[in-house]
Amino acid sequence: MYSKFLKRILDIIFSLGGLLIVSPLLLLISMLIIADSRGPIFFLQERVGKKKRLFKIYKFRTMVNGADLIGPLSTSINDSRITPIGKFLRRFSLDELPQLLNVLKGDMSLIGYRPGTLKGYSESFLASNIFDTRPGITGLAQVTGRSSLTSGEKRELELKYASNITFIGDLRIIFLTFIKVVFARSAY
Repeated sequence: MYSKFLKRILDIIFSLGGLLIVSPLLLLISMLIIADSRGPIFFLQERVGKKKRLFKIYKFRTMVNGADLIGPLSTSINDSRITPIGKFLRRFSLDELPQLLNVLKGDMSLIGYRPGTLKGYSESFLASNIFDTRPGITGLAQVTGRSSLTSGEKRELELKYASNITFIGDLRIIFLTFIKVVFARSAY
């Protein structure tokens, strides 16, 4: 019952409320990005969602414009493509705030697996049951190790979450996400 119905209602309530509360911050961040470097405010990328449906994920742009043309898809702590304001946004996960729009639209949930690009998934992972659920802004992998986990470790945790979605588990992940963001652990 929770994962099928109540979770979506809570996603709508919290994403709408969150957008209203942080709207001044969203405006400030947008102005800082414009002042910091040339390029769009938002980074949009096609990701894989529920039922393997592709959607555009919204994030604040934290890298120089065209970063995907001058370096690898993954980033590291000292990636020279990350803008000065981008470092701050990534450290406190503020670049993820526009994903509240994805949650409101139904592309994502507040809690779930982190959506990847289609070419970032193996055939066996694409065949898993994880795509019966919505991807999330945060999830078990983010609160367990975030950037310090290998891709395989993240996928195992995401599969574990998808097989056992509970209200109490989601509350725990929200609490742990708050702790990770406040103390900016393993983010870059």
